[in-house]
Amino acid sequence: MSQVTNNTQDPFYFILTGIPGLESSHIWISIPFCCLYTISIVGNTTILTVIRTETSLHQPMYLFLSMLALTDLGLTLSTLPTVMQLLWFNIRKISFEACFAQFFFLHVFSFMESSVLLAMSFDRYVAICRPLHYTSILTNEVIGKIGLAIICRCVLVVLPGLFLLKRLPFCRSHLLSHSYCLHQDMIRLVCADIRVNSWYAFALILLTILMDPLLIVLSYVMILRSVLLVASMAERLHAFNNCLSHIAAVLVLYVPMVGVSMTHRFAKHASPLVHVIMANIYLLAPPVMNPIIYSVKTKQIRQGILHLFSQGNMH
Repeated sequence: MSQVTNNTQDPFYFILTGIPGLESSHIWISIPFCCLYTISIVGNTTILTVIRTETSLHQPMYLFLSMLALTDLGLTLSTLPTVMQLLWFNIRKISFEACFAQFFFLHVFSFMESSVLLAMSFDRYVAICRPLHYTSILTNEVIGKIGLAIICRCVLVVLPGLFLLKRLPFCRSHLLSHSYCLHQDMIRLVCADIRVNSWYAFALILLTILMDPLLIVLSYVMILRSVLLVASMAERLHAFNNCLSHIAAVLVLYVPMVGVSMTHRFAKHASPLVHVIMANIYLLAPPVMNPIIYSVKTKQIRQGILHLFSQGNMH
């Protein structure tokens, strides 16, 4: 009995659950997961390659798109190792240090996704509302500073949460309810006062998860007002068409995010399978869908991909 107590009080590792109730089917479930991870890695790498090789795409809009692709790659690679090793080899153990490292990168890239989409909404606002000053406002130097500010912002908001969690004792259980290490999952295993952590998480939600979409909506209100002042219907349609890809990317991020929040708040007694599926949709949907959205909706990206593959066939 004392041995069990010592193990639970001294957690050098956590145990990942995987897909609850479907453990015997993990090898089959790995097939769609593997396909989604492959689509994400290939799609975002292709976007980055096209933007880097096509000099005509060295413009603010596509530089922001390359930031989004890098963020999506980071988000994908943050969860891929633990998910696939669990599904393929049934390796459920993850060390204490590795779990906190995954926690850090997973949450940093999640916040970066939202931050980059906010920066892209600013790009669309300048392009449509102040087109004559577009290149003078969004210079390479300004875009570099925005990128650096996004990285600093996301690292600085996640680090305190990491240290606040790491100082607490984990003595209730080793078992995490997902295939990766999430803050809301790990905090349940703590057997100490977590009020400071809860207040910090609440402040974080207010300052980032709620503020970013509100600012994006505000930018589109100003864009809509500017577009409606344009006399020509063709120009209005052209302006709206330039925003469609970004709007789709925003919906792909925030609709699953709202779904996960609603599930955690109002469906606490739902099957664990529901929570796991919702969490996986939230983390996999943006990296998988964003390259497809921008490849389908953006003519320049589509042409760049065709040019890239035609060059590859010639070699």
